[in-house]
Amino acid sequence: MTDPIVIIGATGGVGSALAARLSGQGVALHLVARNGTALAAIAERFGASHQVADCTDDAALTAAVAAAGPRIAGVAYCVGSIVMKPLKRASVEDFASTYALNVIGAARAVAAAEAGLRACEGSVVLFSSVAARAGFPNHAVIGTAKAAVEGLCVALAAELAPVRVNCIAPSLTRSKMAAGMTGNDAMARALAAQHPISRLGEPADGAALAAFLLSPDAGWITGQVIGVDGGRATLRTRTS
Repeated sequence: MTDPIVIIGATGGVGSALAARLSGQGVALHLVARNGTALAAIAERFGASHQVADCTDDAALTAAVAAAGPRIAGVAYCVGSIVMKPLKRASVEDFASTYALNVIGAARAVAAAEAGLRACEGSVVLFSSVAARAGFPNHAVIGTAKAAVEGLCVALAAELAPVRVNCIAPSLTRSKMAAGMTGNDAMARALAAQHPISRLGEPADGAALAAFLLSPDAGWITGQVIGVDGGRATLRTRTS
């Protein structure tokens, strides 16, 4: 594939795993992240173009996506956050900043890529969370934002067709962002046991589905929210 796929959040767990998978398939990549040193290293590793941008800086994000060129085969917005607080401790800023990063950043990234995506009839992948539909204590901030990502997905799928827009909803995945919950072995085992497939997610799990959704093999799939969650959203077992 000569037209690039833009990965935003390319230095994170899922973003870097997706870059590795697509690079191995010979896909051209344009990588975006806010950590310039880490971004340069991963771009060199995969022979990708790259540009530094903070996803909450609209001008920088727009310029970084535009640097991919006039034709864009796909966009993966692999940016997120985990804000876990009881409602009584969650501030207006917690809600606003989480929404800005997860929802507005995704919307603006797609807006910046729209002309390029239309030129290729390309594909967009966003990331939600199991917490958007399954209620968990202390998840009001992030659950609200991720539910909005799912709403954004279906709205954009309708507006941008035949550009395809889909959303992946993972459960807890091992990453730097989730280290506060997965870094302790006992806690990690307890959380893993809450999944019918009793392990935590790995970045490669989400990356595998993202790579498929970005590919022509998923050419008749759009407007979908697909769980990569070990069954946690929908299944209950004797140990759940």
